[in-house]
Amino acid sequence: MKRIFPILLSLLLLCMPAMASSTAGDSVSGGIDVKKIIFEHVKDTYEWHITTIGDKHVSISLPVILYSKRTGWECFSSSRLHSPSGHNGFYLASHGDNEGKVVEIDVFGNEVRPLLDISITKTVFAVFVNALLLIVIMLSVARWYKGRNPHDAAPRGFVGAVEMLTTMVIDDIIKPNVGSSYKRFTPFLLTVFFFIFFSNLMGLVPLFPGGANVTGNIAVTFALALSTFVAVNFFGNKEYYKELFWPDVPVWLKFPVPMMPLIELFGVFVKPFALTVRLFANILAGHTVILAFVCIIFITMAVNEYIGSTMTVVSVLFTIFMNFLELLVAFIQAFVFTMMSAVFIGLAQPEHHAGKH
Repeated sequence: MKRIFPILLSLLLLCMPAMASSTAGDSVSGGIDVKKIIFEHVKDTYEWHITTIGDKHVSISLPVILYSKRTGWECFSSSRLHSPSGHNGFYLASHGDNEGKVVEIDVFGNEVRPLLDISITKTVFAVFVNALLLIVIMLSVARWYKGRNPHDAAPRGFVGAVEMLTTMVIDDIIKPNVGSSYKRFTPFLLTVFFFIFFSNLMGLVPLFPGGANVTGNIAVTFALALSTFVAVNFFGNKEYYKELFWPDVPVWLKFPVPMMPLIELFGVFVKPFALTVRLFANILAGHTVILAFVCIIFITMAVNEYIGSTMTVVSVLFTIFMNFLELLVAFIQAFVFTMMSAVFIGLAQPEHHAGKH
């Protein structure tokens, strides 16, 4: 444990120049466009910007996959969108509601989105990378247990930490909240926990393949919440649906006006909404605050070198503090999302207790 703190601190200090070079590349008239820097980081894009060296942007171009009435299916590199004429009538919108999105001109001369856009964007690519790295890590950890028996010594180091987290999630989250049928949902809930936790940690590393705002993207959190929604409602037992459509309340609250069933049905859709917004808002806020602290360095330097030098030290200290705080938030948000999912699943698995206890 004594070695972890200096290692993390060194990593954060090494990452500061990369963050600074990326930020400094977005100067506007000798100053810094803070809004542009923050929004370019948190929003989804068709390429992965790694860093800026002088006036040159180092980026990874990603595949753009579209379906349009005008041309049918199109698949090309996002680098072609930076040409003055775009690619085959497609280009990136520079303003309006579609800013940053691929658009085309329809027969009426209006700027419209294609009928279907399933491009591999930065967030999608980051999800693939995080999932692949997580699979490799888990398979490597699982190999430690091959050929061992329960009487062997407990694992140490990284394998021991993963085992501790796994045991904690099962014993403290899944078993108490799901109930007797917890084994059925354990693989799903463990996957949700480790994916969110690992994606949160990767988002704090400003070096490729980290730094992507995966769990701060509402589409990703909605997909995770939708998975919980399916687990709750498609695997709920008959007692759950009885309590949903005919709850144990006075009849006048159910008939002729189905007041309580409507409230219960409304709650079914509120639960995934709460999961979506909670994770999205917390992670997005963390990324925004860290970038704002980094921008303070360049804003104050543009005003006065003496003030800038002082604020640079303050900004670096606050940035390091926020990064360590976000390490805690990364775990807490994964814990809370998994716990709430387990609670919702457990509520959909009520057990009918007959007779006397």
